[in-house]
Amino acid sequence: MKVVVGLGNPGSQYAGTRHNIGFDVVDLLAERWCADKAQAKFQSQIREGFWGGHKVLLVRPMTFMNKSGDPVLQIVRFFQLEAADVVVVCDDMNLPTGRLRWRASGSSGGQKGLADILQKLGTEQVPRLRLGVGRPPGQMDPADWVLSRFRSEERQSVEHMTVIAADSVEICLKEGIAAAMNRYNKTEENS
Repeated sequence: MKVVVGLGNPGSQYAGTRHNIGFDVVDLLAERWCADKAQAKFQSQIREGFWGGHKVLLVRPMTFMNKSGDPVLQIVRFFQLEAADVVVVCDDMNLPTGRLRWRASGSSGGQKGLADILQKLGTEQVPRLRLGVGRPPGQMDPADWVLSRFRSEERQSVEHMTVIAADSVEICLKEGIAAAMNRYNKTEENS
Protein backbone atom coordinates (compact mmCIF):
# COMPACT_ATOMS: atom_id res chain seq x y z
CA MET A 1 0.00 0.00 0.00
CA LYS A 2 1.07 3.57 -0.73
CA VAL A 3 -0.02 6.83 0.86
CA VAL A 4 -0.19 10.20 -0.91
CA VAL A 5 -0.47 13.06 1.57
CA GLY A 6 -1.52 16.43 0.21
CA LEU A 7 -0.74 19.22 2.64
CA GLY A 8 -3.02 22.15 3.34
CA ASN A 9 -5.25 23.72 5.95
CA PRO A 10 -8.83 22.61 6.67
CA GLY A 11 -11.71 25.01 6.23
CA SER A 12 -13.30 26.82 3.30
CA GLN A 13 -11.43 30.04 4.11
CA TYR A 14 -8.18 28.32 3.02
CA ALA A 15 -9.52 26.76 -0.21
CA GLY A 16 -7.58 27.95 -3.22
CA THR A 17 -4.67 29.36 -1.21
CA ARG A 18 -1.01 28.71 -2.02
CA HIS A 19 -0.65 26.56 1.10
CA ASN A 20 -3.47 24.24 -0.06
CA ILE A 21 -2.03 23.23 -3.43
CA GLY A 22 -1.26 19.78 -1.97
CA PHE A 23 -4.98 19.28 -1.27
CA ASP A 24 -5.73 20.23 -4.88
CA VAL A 25 -3.40 17.54 -6.27
CA VAL A 26 -4.87 14.85 -3.98
CA ASP A 27 -8.39 15.90 -5.01
CA LEU A 28 -7.47 15.64 -8.69
CA LEU A 29 -6.02 12.15 -8.17
CA ALA A 30 -9.15 11.08 -6.28
CA GLU A 31 -11.27 12.30 -9.19
CA ARG A 32 -9.09 10.53 -11.80
CA TRP A 33 -9.11 7.24 -9.92
CA CYS A 34 -12.80 7.37 -8.94
CA ALA A 35 -11.64 6.95 -5.35
CA ASP A 36 -14.02 6.04 -2.54
CA LYS A 37 -15.95 8.73 -0.70
CA ALA A 38 -13.83 10.60 1.84
CA GLN A 39 -13.85 9.19 5.36
CA ALA A 40 -12.74 10.92 8.54
CA LYS A 41 -9.92 8.80 10.00
CA PHE A 42 -6.54 9.46 11.59
CA GLN A 43 -7.31 13.20 11.95
CA SER A 44 -7.65 13.32 8.15
CA GLN A 45 -9.98 13.05 5.22
CA ILE A 46 -8.99 9.78 3.54
CA ARG A 47 -10.03 8.38 0.19
CA GLU A 48 -8.99 4.96 -1.07
CA GLY A 49 -8.05 4.36 -4.68
CA PHE A 50 -5.94 2.06 -6.82
CA TRP A 51 -3.07 2.99 -9.12
CA GLY A 52 -0.03 1.22 -10.51
CA GLY A 53 -1.02 -2.07 -8.94
CA HIS A 54 -1.18 -0.53 -5.46
CA LYS A 55 -3.93 0.34 -3.06
CA VAL A 56 -3.37 4.05 -2.42
CA LEU A 57 -4.67 6.15 0.45
CA LEU A 58 -5.20 9.77 -0.58
CA VAL A 59 -4.86 11.82 2.60
CA ARG A 60 -5.77 15.40 3.47
CA PRO A 61 -4.66 16.01 7.08
CA MET A 62 -7.21 18.07 9.02
CA THR A 63 -4.80 19.21 11.73
CA PHE A 64 -3.59 22.41 10.04
CA MET A 65 -0.32 22.54 8.17
CA ASN A 66 2.14 22.76 11.08
CA LYS A 67 0.75 19.60 12.73
CA SER A 68 0.64 17.39 9.62
CA GLY A 69 3.01 14.85 11.16
CA ASP A 70 0.53 13.50 13.71
CA PRO A 71 -1.95 12.03 11.21
CA VAL A 72 0.84 10.74 8.95
CA LEU A 73 2.50 8.97 11.88
CA GLN A 74 -0.84 7.40 12.89
CA ILE A 75 -1.34 6.06 9.34
CA VAL A 76 2.21 4.73 9.06
CA ARG A 77 1.94 2.96 12.41
CA PHE A 78 -1.54 1.56 11.83
CA PHE A 79 -0.71 0.09 8.41
CA GLN A 80 2.89 -0.79 9.39
CA LEU A 81 4.34 1.17 6.48
CA GLU A 82 7.83 2.45 5.76
CA ALA A 83 8.49 6.17 5.30
CA ALA A 84 9.29 5.41 1.64
CA ASP A 85 5.66 4.29 1.16
CA VAL A 86 4.50 7.85 1.85
CA VAL A 87 4.55 10.60 -0.78
CA VAL A 88 4.07 14.15 0.50
CA VAL A 89 2.75 16.85 -1.86
CA CYS A 90 3.31 20.38 -0.58
CA ASP A 91 3.78 24.01 -1.54
CA ASP A 92 7.27 25.51 -1.77
CA MET A 93 8.07 29.23 -1.74
CA ASN A 94 11.61 28.53 -2.96
CA LEU A 95 10.35 27.46 -6.38
CA PRO A 96 8.82 29.87 -8.89
CA THR A 97 5.05 29.62 -9.29
CA GLY A 98 4.19 26.77 -11.63
CA ARG A 99 7.44 24.80 -11.20
CA LEU A 100 7.64 21.46 -9.42
CA ARG A 101 10.45 19.36 -8.02
CA TRP A 102 10.66 15.80 -6.72
CA ARG A 103 13.03 14.81 -3.93
CA ALA A 104 13.52 11.35 -2.47
CA SER A 105 14.80 12.70 0.85
CA GLY A 106 16.36 15.70 2.55
CA SER A 107 15.37 18.58 4.76
CA SER A 108 12.02 20.31 4.73
CA GLY A 109 13.40 23.41 3.03
CA GLY A 110 11.45 25.50 5.54
CA GLN A 111 8.04 23.95 4.74
CA LYS A 112 6.56 23.55 8.22
CA GLY A 113 4.07 20.79 7.41
CA LEU A 114 6.79 18.71 5.79
CA ALA A 115 9.14 19.50 8.71
CA ASP A 116 6.56 18.17 11.18
CA ILE A 117 6.13 14.96 9.15
CA LEU A 118 9.89 14.37 8.98
CA GLN A 119 10.24 15.04 12.71
CA LYS A 120 7.35 12.74 13.68
CA LEU A 121 8.53 9.90 11.39
CA GLY A 122 12.10 10.37 12.62
CA THR A 123 13.61 10.37 9.13
CA GLU A 124 14.26 12.62 6.15
CA GLN A 125 13.83 9.61 3.82
CA VAL A 126 10.30 10.63 2.82
CA PRO A 127 9.60 11.19 -0.89
CA ARG A 128 8.08 14.58 -1.57
CA LEU A 129 6.77 16.62 -4.45
CA ARG A 130 7.34 20.33 -3.94
CA LEU A 131 5.05 22.69 -5.86
CA GLY A 132 6.26 26.20 -6.56
CA VAL A 133 4.15 29.05 -5.20
CA GLY A 134 6.79 31.78 -5.58
CA ARG A 135 8.30 34.21 -3.12
CA PRO A 136 6.28 36.91 -1.39
CA PRO A 137 6.58 40.32 -3.01
CA GLY A 138 8.41 43.14 -1.25
CA GLN A 139 8.26 42.95 2.53
CA MET A 140 5.14 40.76 2.65
CA ASP A 141 5.14 38.27 5.52
CA PRO A 142 5.71 34.72 4.15
CA ALA A 143 2.85 33.42 6.33
CA ASP A 144 0.45 35.90 4.74
CA TRP A 145 1.80 34.98 1.28
CA VAL A 146 1.14 31.24 1.58
CA LEU A 147 -2.35 31.93 2.93
CA SER A 148 -3.13 34.18 -0.05
CA ARG A 149 -4.85 33.05 -3.22
CA PHE A 150 -3.14 32.87 -6.57
CA ARG A 151 -3.40 36.01 -8.69
CA SER A 152 -5.43 35.83 -11.90
CA GLU A 153 -2.28 35.94 -14.03
CA GLU A 154 -0.92 32.88 -12.15
CA ARG A 155 -4.01 30.67 -12.43
CA GLN A 156 -3.26 29.09 -15.80
CA SER A 157 0.27 28.19 -14.72
CA VAL A 158 -1.00 26.78 -11.40
CA GLU A 159 -3.72 24.70 -13.09
CA HIS A 160 -1.10 23.29 -15.49
CA MET A 161 1.25 22.56 -12.56
CA THR A 162 -1.55 20.74 -10.69
CA VAL A 163 -2.20 18.45 -13.67
CA ILE A 164 1.54 17.79 -14.19
CA ALA A 165 1.90 17.15 -10.45
CA ALA A 166 -0.89 14.54 -10.53
CA ASP A 167 0.70 12.93 -13.60
CA SER A 168 4.05 12.79 -11.83
CA VAL A 169 2.56 11.21 -8.69
CA GLU A 170 1.12 8.48 -10.91
CA ILE A 171 4.59 7.91 -12.42
CA CYS A 172 6.15 7.81 -8.94
CA LEU A 173 3.64 5.22 -7.72
CA LYS A 174 3.93 3.06 -10.84
CA GLU A 175 7.62 3.38 -11.75
CA GLY A 176 9.28 4.73 -8.60
CA ILE A 177 10.68 8.01 -7.31
CA ALA A 178 13.76 7.87 -9.59
CA ALA A 179 11.52 7.76 -12.67
CA ALA A 180 9.49 10.72 -11.41
CA MET A 181 12.64 12.71 -10.63
CA ASN A 182 14.22 11.93 -14.01
CA ARG A 183 11.12 12.85 -15.95
CA TYR A 184 9.86 15.88 -14.04
CA ASN A 185 12.96 17.52 -12.52
CA LYS A 186 14.78 17.89 -15.87
CA THR A 187 12.99 20.55 -17.84
CA GLU A 188 11.98 24.09 -16.99
CA GLU A 189 8.52 23.37 -18.41
CA ASN A 190 7.76 20.37 -16.20
CA SER A 191 9.71 21.16 -13.04
